[in-house]
Amino acid sequence: MLEPARLAFADDGTPWSESFGDVYHSSHGGPEQARHVFLGGNDLPERWRGRDSFVILETGFGLGLNFLATWQAWRTDPKACLQLHFVSLEKHPFSRADLAQAQARWPEFAPLAAQLQAHWPLLVPGMHRLALEGGRLILTLVFGDATTELRRLMLAADAFYLDGFSPARNPELWSPDICRAVARLAAPGATLATWSVAGQLRQALAANEFDLEKRPGFAGKRQMLAGRYRSRKPHPSPAPAERRALVIGAGAAGTSAAALLASRGWQVDVLEREDGPARGASGNRAGVLRPLPSVDDNRLARLTRAGFLATRAHLQHLEAAGLPLRWGQSGALHLARDAAHEATQARAVATLGLPPEFLQYLDREAASALLEWPVDRGGWYFPLGGWVQPPTLCQANLDSQPERIRLHTSCPVTAIRYQGEQWQALDEQGQILGTAPHLVMASGVDAPRFPLFAWLPQKGARGQVTLLPATDTPPLKLLVCGQGYATPEVDGLRVCGASFQVGDTETGLRLEEHQDNLHKLNRLLPGFADRVEAAGLQGRVGFRPVTPDRLPVVGPVPDLSRPIRGRHVPTLPGLWCIQGFGARGIVWSALMADLLASRMGGEPLPLENDLVAALAPERFLLKARDQEEALPDFASEE
Repeated sequence: MLEPARLAFADDGTPWSESFGDVYHSSHGGPEQARHVFLGGNDLPERWRGRDSFVILETGFGLGLNFLATWQAWRTDPKACLQLHFVSLEKHPFSRADLAQAQARWPEFAPLAAQLQAHWPLLVPGMHRLALEGGRLILTLVFGDATTELRRLMLAADAFYLDGFSPARNPELWSPDICRAVARLAAPGATLATWSVAGQLRQALAANEFDLEKRPGFAGKRQMLAGRYRSRKPHPSPAPAERRALVIGAGAAGTSAAALLASRGWQVDVLEREDGPARGASGNRAGVLRPLPSVDDNRLARLTRAGFLATRAHLQHLEAAGLPLRWGQSGALHLARDAAHEATQARAVATLGLPPEFLQYLDREAASALLEWPVDRGGWYFPLGGWVQPPTLCQANLDSQPERIRLHTSCPVTAIRYQGEQWQALDEQGQILGTAPHLVMASGVDAPRFPLFAWLPQKGARGQVTLLPATDTPPLKLLVCGQGYATPEVDGLRVCGASFQVGDTETGLRLEEHQDNLHKLNRLLPGFADRVEAAGLQGRVGFRPVTPDRLPVVGPVPDLSRPIRGRHVPTLPGLWCIQGFGARGIVWSALMADLLASRMGGEPLPLENDLVAALAPERFLLKARDQEEALPDFASEE
């Protein structure tokens, strides 16, 4: 459970932490301290000049002062790196209102502070990506305890800002364990800076291969500490030599991957077998946007929470760019299936302690009042949930970077091969459709038909949605889901569904599946569709790529011609996949694309290492080897 900070001030007006009994910055001038200690101590801006990318890791975000000072220095430097990653941990983040009040003390940062405040995330645990300056500046906020979260980060930092409260007040943040974690995350030649010169800290950093020097401190403090990482270990995730990629598939997965890659400077060719984007599983009139919590905050809960927030941020970014995108923040109500499930939902809300803007529990009476329709059970209410029209999302993704994304339609890829350090996509006559050093498989249910993806335990699940004329049912102002779902009116129609038939390849509409969708709707909202006849209803059939564990498959593709050694699975050079979205394509799209683009670019990853491993393609191979058994059965999406 995340405990937000409370804004307070010392007698001289300096921002003060009641939790740690210490000030957030020197009373002699916060901006000057940030520039002298952290930028100057890391020899910035000189060290980022001429670089394609530069990564800074900070151990305490606090009021964002160091970030604002760094942002200002970077954006006013004509020789600055092309992209700056700033990753910062914070155990007790401030609310947007408190942040705005505190940052008002620094008028020199006012325009930047206003942008930061506008993008400030909800105070929920986990990692939050804020894309600023057109995506050239990426702030990754990690809300959680640095003593645990540092061990879960996946990045290589070029500079460290060690900025916690004093060792006497907050000893955990200056411990030998923290110093070991910092060394693990250091890129070759990384530097560090801190105002603390405590002997125990110097000893721990020196023991972890940092050469240290004392420098003149700021204002009344005589000394500060600077250091350089002397280890010659290779860079764990070097940047690619060339940023060109082929993406096979123009659904939610492929177009999101193209958009995120292009935002990082990649040139992307998207090859689509149909005559336009979103003709497959991403072609529905409306899709569901809501997370799936759990009492134990398991990996599916953490991933859908992160995915939900990432998709909302991506939608807002596309909308702010003026792209035609259709979505509705109607709110979403996930009704319990029975009394036991309802009790579990209530317990999850009480246990997780998430902000009410993100998650609430409504009992039966409150749910009925919100819906203006009587229901049998209460459930989870997501005020920021809603629906998205996937074809408009796919088109907006493609239009977001027109100078870097080229869409090739009616372009069926039947084979891929690696030749001369380039990937080639071929048609059935063997003609080359595209060539690039990187290839991303995002073809949904078609992926396993390619020999290099035959190992992928993914199947197609037939899903039929039913389209109801909105006038045939009472009004519905928010999205309702549970065992099935129903949307508010979209172009005079209400979308409800959906069937889930693994391995069923029939493409035509079925009366019995319309009837089943209506039955689900009437279970959610008793009597809501009693007067609707299934015969003659419109609908759509799509085939969703599902995996045994119901999680996507994102990362480099294993090379099965080479042996697995320990936990290391060799991979094919430049071959990637973003697959297995199942029935959660909207929720997964932006986050999985960010993960893929970050892995391909050697950048800090937007997820913790255990979640990255849970999504990695090799997980199925390792599990089958470890358990010496066949891959598990496929489960329902609900």
